[in-house]
Amino acid sequence: MVSSSEPLRVGYVPEHFSTPLHLAQIHSYYQDLNVTFHPFPSGTGHMIQSLRSHDIDVAIGLTEGWIAGIKGSMKADWYKVIGQYVDSPLCWAISAGASRDTTVEGLKDGGKVGVSRIGSGSYIMSFVLARQKGWIPPTGQKEPFDFVVLDNFKNLRDAVNDGTADVFMWEHFTSKKFYDSEEIKRIGEIYTPWPSWLITAHDSLLQVNDARLSAFLDGVNRGIAHFRENVEESTKWITSNLEYSDEDAREWRKGVKFVDDVRKVDLGMVENVIEILKEAGVVEKGETADGVVANIES
Repeated sequence: MVSSSEPLRVGYVPEHFSTPLHLAQIHSYYQDLNVTFHPFPSGTGHMIQSLRSHDIDVAIGLTEGWIAGIKGSMKADWYKVIGQYVDSPLCWAISAGASRDTTVEGLKDGGKVGVSRIGSGSYIMSFVLARQKGWIPPTGQKEPFDFVVLDNFKNLRDAVNDGTADVFMWEHFTSKKFYDSEEIKRIGEIYTPWPSWLITAHDSLLQVNDARLSAFLDGVNRGIAHFRENVEESTKWITSNLEYSDEDAREWRKGVKFVDDVRKVDLGMVENVIEILKEAGVVEKGETADGVVANIES
């Protein structure tokens, strides 16, 4: 039995990917574990800081942000990866102001890229874009873009319309309703060259082998299984709680693949992410996957 007196504080991004987490809570798959969910609409970079201040215990966010936090300039040692959540890549839409004449190619000579935070997924993926386009400057020179830190999705949308930023990158289906309303326009896309979501935990819980972590991972596995087996219920939860259309929720379901067992983290995948982040200039040469993953026993 796991004591329910002390809640496990879980940070998450309030998007469609969070559906299995909530289904697990609705159907009591966390059993006697008291789980409280804390939304972070500004994304992974914000959760890294909240883990540092220990305002949350566990967080589910983007692969590139977590690994860059540990292995990049931040050298975050206050959390580790304890699970893999999604096995499919993430489609990042590249968005611009609805009435602005902006193209992806126009970013080549130092375009202004809006990001939620330095170190966030939206920041990391700008380097991946520059790498794919061959725009990474030689070592020691300036970054490939001028970065504008804007905290959240609403500020990013406003910025590309008023000229504060030229573009920003955000998940496709979260962006789509704003294309449909013509608030912003889609000028391109880029897929992560890795599975898109990981689960992390504060190091203090790992040091004492906190039993709540294992109970939480068990519950997430059951929530994922429920998501797969109950298409109508999970689709209705998305449309009722997250402001996605039924059409978009069903289309997203076709492409997303959650893992079979969140406890199994592919170290080869972690190494691949680190190598790509090295090429993008986000992680220094010589870094390895050591110290990224902590195994949670069942």
